Amino acid sequence: MPRAFGRHGPIHSWFRRRLAPAYERVLRRDIDSGPSHVAIIQDGNRRYARSRGADAPDGHRAGADTTEQVLSWCLDLAVDELTLYAFSTENFERPADEREPLFDLIESKLLELSEREQIHDNRVAIRAIGDLDRLPDRVRSAIETAEARTAGYDAFRLTVALAYGGRAELLRATRDIATAVDDERLAAEDVDVETVESFLYRQPVRDVDLIIRTGGDERTSNFLPWHANGNEAAVYFCAPYWPAFEKIDFLRAIRTYESREASWQQTTVERAATLVGAVAKTELADARAASRRLIERLPTADRDIAAELTDATRGSTTAEPQHGGDPFGSSDDSVDTDSAD
Repeated sequence: MPRAFGRHGPIHSWFRRRLAPAYERVLRRDIDSGPSHVAIIQDGNRRYARSRGADAPDGHRAGADTTEQVLSWCLDLAVDELTLYAFSTENFERPADEREPLFDLIESKLLELSEREQIHDNRVAIRAIGDLDRLPDRVRSAIETAEARTAGYDAFRLTVALAYGGRAELLRATRDIATAVDDERLAAEDVDVETVESFLYRQPVRDVDLIIRTGGDERTSNFLPWHANGNEAAVYFCAPYWPAFEKIDFLRAIRTYESREASWQQTTVERAATLVGAVAKTELADARAASRRLIERLPTADRDIAAELTDATRGSTTAEPQHGGDPFGSSDDSVDTDSAD
């Protein structure tokens, strides 16, 4: 490997040695509960290698080291699931002299991880999703071995997306569901979220809370569209190539997720308050109208007494503020459902 192919340049190394530990402590203090499921698009391995005068396989090997570190960070921060976009369906278009070393690396890392004490001590279940039949036999064999060795674990999930494409996965699931309905193995009215998920993956996947993409590109590249976009996952794009991704980058991503969650929850509370206020006002108006209709049907003497009681109740129990008719302070009768998240 060329001498220049280091993980960091001299300036970055100085920064990391002098400032990064303190910054990491600050970030850790800012983080509370964090996400349950983190999904990462590991982009920039080849560009990292080229920038250092090395070949693409060298970049992928350096990226594999980062993958192992991220797994440790997730375990340390009590993340429940990590999904890694390791090989997309588009990657099959790369030249064979780049694909084959990558397949060798995936095979060796899966087997190595499945034997590591850290995996077994932390009860990490290793699984793979994607169009696995397109992978070489040696990679499929490594997947089967890793899954079998960790099949009984449920404390943490490490999912590797291989030969994966989100749009293709959704399309295939749609076709399979349509076929099942045509064959009367499935009733159309029984198709629900759980049904779709059962057709999507050979392994269950939790909803994604946070997507991280390294390498500077700001797109999610068809990654887990059902469980990420449907769950409105937070997305964090960062500039470092995957081999140069550090713990402070990971902590900043989690801090971004928590800030987004806090904002979303605040918006949800405000919407709920507005909705409750509008509903309460409507129900109160309906109750008064019903009361008036009931009073009109009473004999004259009883009607006068009921009216007096209604007026007294209105004055003492409606709890309407003096500035308007909305118990939540809104002067508009409509419910704002278009507030920005």
